[in-house]
Amino acid sequence: MLIKYIILGVVVVLVIVILFTSYVKAPPNKAYIISGIRKKPKVLIGRAGLKLPFFERKDELLIKQISIDIKTGDYVPTSDFIGVNIDAVAKIRLMTDSDGIQRAMANFLNMNEQRIAEALVDSLQGNMREIVGTITLKELCNDRKSFGDQVQEKAQLDMNRLGVEIISCNIQHVEDKNDLINALGQDNMAAIQKSASIAKANADRDVAIAQAQAQKEANDARVQSETEIAIKQNDLSIKKAELKTVEDTKKAEADAAYQIQQETQRKTIEITKAQADIAKQEQEITRKQKEASVKEQELNANIRKQADAEKYRQQQMAEVELFKRQKEAEAKKFEFEKEAEAKRIQAEAEKYAVEQEAEAIKAKAEAEAAGIRAKGEAEAAAIRAKAEAEAAGIDKKAEAMQKYGEAAVVEMLCKMYPEVARAIAEPLGKIDKITMYGEGNTARLTEDVTKSFKQTIDGLSDSIGMDLNSLVTTFLAPKGEDMAGVAEGGSGSDSDAGASDSSDTIETDFREA
Repeated sequence: MLIKYIILGVVVVLVIVILFTSYVKAPPNKAYIISGIRKKPKVLIGRAGLKLPFFERKDELLIKQISIDIKTGDYVPTSDFIGVNIDAVAKIRLMTDSDGIQRAMANFLNMNEQRIAEALVDSLQGNMREIVGTITLKELCNDRKSFGDQVQEKAQLDMNRLGVEIISCNIQHVEDKNDLINALGQDNMAAIQKSASIAKANADRDVAIAQAQAQKEANDARVQSETEIAIKQNDLSIKKAELKTVEDTKKAEADAAYQIQQETQRKTIEITKAQADIAKQEQEITRKQKEASVKEQELNANIRKQADAEKYRQQQMAEVELFKRQKEAEAKKFEFEKEAEAKRIQAEAEKYAVEQEAEAIKAKAEAEAAGIRAKGEAEAAAIRAKAEAEAAGIDKKAEAMQKYGEAAVVEMLCKMYPEVARAIAEPLGKIDKITMYGEGNTARLTEDVTKSFKQTIDGLSDSIGMDLNSLVTTFLAPKGEDMAGVAEGGSGSDSDAGASDSSDTIETDFREA
């Protein structure tokens, strides 16, 4: 594990060292050329990049502005065959576009400013010599800018092949072999001097004439001015008097107007001050009203939010409680329905069993009655009186047997009642202690148990479609003569005895219940 960490650390250190040694950043006046792996070198100008050690190399290309001093070096004849020596300065810069920088890299890679200037000066001098032969000396002296532009335009064609852009070309000094430029200047100077002398003589003459005319006009002007001065002084005295009167009047009016103006200004100031106080008070009232409105809105918003939140919480709780109660009610309803359905099915089954048993007993009784009747008819000839008595007994027995169907149902109810009462009273038996206050609570508790028993029996009666209470009441309240007849009619038959025993048993069980 330690060796893995050591190896990992060494790898991280190597990566960091490679990154530091690979990081290069080119200044704006230089272009870094990264080559080695790529088919086309990567050029960095004023931005940073990475150079893989041992696999790539970095070269520099100077792209700043360079000044080159261009001289003809000897007297070059112009178009009018006058030898001139010209000193000019050209401003150049290596191209940085995709094509131009490729040509510049091929010619000036890793060169400094001096070497680039030395490589270009010969070509620029040749172009300047060619242009000198196409113009006259006078044109050269009068329009140096045009000459520089022609040299720049001619030389740019050659510089494009080298990846160089000529920014400007300016003529610094021009001299000729025979000092003709100075002679042209002297000729012009003499002409200028002649024109100046003539102009000076004409100016002196014009000055003398102008001086005489000026003196005459000055004398006339002086006389006229003195006359006018006298007139003006007289008019001035009169005007002064008038102006004094007007001045006094205006001064009085000004004093009065000043007082009126002061009063007006004071009134305006007081009114403005009062209006400012009123406006200030109105603004204060407006500000307080807005603050109160904002405060009221804030309180309303807070109270409304709290009320809405509380209302939403109460609604959610109410909906949850309602949903819970609905589900509980549905569950209880479902349990009650299932329990009632089970009880109804059980009662119907028991009813069916009782009906089947009653049918069997009835069929047996009818068979026995038919046998007895046949036996009586066989012996009728001998003992008619006895046959009639037996026939009457058989009729009573048939009636008892028919009633036995109801007795079977009553017997089942008598067996069921104690179980129902036990189920109702069982929860009370599990209660350890009951504390009751007031009078009649014990009787009320007993009454509640009795009502529960009665409601259970009524529900069972509704489920099976039989009035069990009426059935029991009818069965337990027969007429005395019928009971006596049944007992007497069954004295000579086992079936009568069985029916009597069954009736006694049902009555006994019901009384126990």
